[in-house]
Amino acid sequence: MTGGGVYPALAVLQTLTKRVDEILWIGSEDGMENELITRLGIPFKAIPAAGIHGVGLLKLPGNLSKLAHGYREARKIIRVFQPDVFFSTGGYLSVPVALAARSIPSVVFIPDVEPGLALKVLIKYSDHVLTSTTESEHYISQKKKITFCGYPLRKEITRWNKNSARKELALSDDLPVLLIFGGSKGAQSINRAMVPMLPEILKSVQVVHISGSENWQETQENTKMLDGTLKKHYHLFPYLHENMGAALASADLVICRAGASTLGELPYFNLPAILVPYPYAWRYQKTNADHLERSGAALILRDADLASSLKQTVLDLLNDPQRLQKMQVAMRKLSTPSATQKIAEIILESSAQNKQKGATA
Repeated sequence: MTGGGVYPALAVLQTLTKRVDEILWIGSEDGMENELITRLGIPFKAIPAAGIHGVGLLKLPGNLSKLAHGYREARKIIRVFQPDVFFSTGGYLSVPVALAARSIPSVVFIPDVEPGLALKVLIKYSDHVLTSTTESEHYISQKKKITFCGYPLRKEITRWNKNSARKELALSDDLPVLLIFGGSKGAQSINRAMVPMLPEILKSVQVVHISGSENWQETQENTKMLDGTLKKHYHLFPYLHENMGAALASADLVICRAGASTLGELPYFNLPAILVPYPYAWRYQKTNADHLERSGAALILRDADLASSLKQTVLDLLNDPQRLQKMQVAMRKLSTPSATQKIAEIILESSAQNKQKGATA
């Protein structure tokens, strides 16, 4: 198992744990998943890896060398572990592992609407291509391999409802809740655009603001001016781990980036969104946001327009409950609560077929 999309891979792993004999996660030596997966007690092997897409000419030879080294290490690991099936959610590290594991059945999950470069390579070697949206089919030439499953969610996300979430976060039932977040590191542009509008919106709205660890001190400093009356409606966190599901379940509207998780988490909680795709990367977030906006479930704001347009966009939505309700209904139609189970069953079926093939060989 490898995971460029670490959290959807973990969601599937939660379902598989009691149904398979052994699981091994192969990750990068310096990737975020190393600490996370080890902390969860999941067997983990690290290999060297580096990206090549968008890398300058000076770094390219070294990165290619790392990938070649990673391939050799992956072959050794697979020779010893002897897996029955290989599952990946993408990331550049998955390419050398997929090449090393090409003799066994492989299942690939595409978290975003559009597969990244690594996933496009993996698709060529895979037996099953699973997607989070039906729209992903437009980006894949091997149509016979595709199964739409939806986006898998971890149990710690789905265990919350609005009542339990608001109680956990000390939120009132009397006022609507606006959730603002930008990922574990935060989104500086969203955080800064939010500050000037707080004195006005906090008069009638509760705000759950997850600043991100890198923006925590700055956001604390910028919001010190709030008086006591307004401050009781403002709930600031650097990051929420186990309680991220509570933040999502408690909200009536969210402002966030458009990473792959928005395709699963927002529909699950029927949560209308103002999406601000990250502008300094390839178009994956924009493609995700376009998908949700076309469905009528979200609005898109460009990062460059936050300062001038965010406050009015928020106020227009919060003052138009009928529009919010329509967005909520549209988001609900995109929900796929059985995604995790469906993906797990395909993996188990591939594993069983490989075992049967080996037994009759």
